[in-house]
Amino acid sequence: MRKPRDFDAELKALEDKARELKQRKVQQLGELVIAAGADGLTADELAGALVVLAETTDAGKREAWAKRGAAFFQGRSRRSASASDRNTDGAQSQPGSAQPASGGTGAQ
Repeated sequence: MRKPRDFDAELKALEDKARELKQRKVQQLGELVIAAGADGLTADELAGALVVLAETTDAGKREAWAKRGAAFFQGRSRRSASASDRNTDGAQSQPGSAQPASGGTGAQ
């Protein structure tokens, strides 16, 4: 005889996973704001800029922003790699160290 499924436990596990994913997304977005140097803006300025970005339908602008964002992350990767090369004590970078959030685009 099969064991009955515990739907309540499964639902709770899914809710916990969703909460964890949302928290990770919020943290990564915060890290992206800091990495881009936008943490010097007020919350109103940042929100206004993001609203304009979200409302923009011009494909050319979006593509230019995406290219600029990709270049930003590639530049960070090169700087990280060169910093690792200068590390003379042989220690490896921490696996939990701050990394850029994936899927982000740069703002103009």
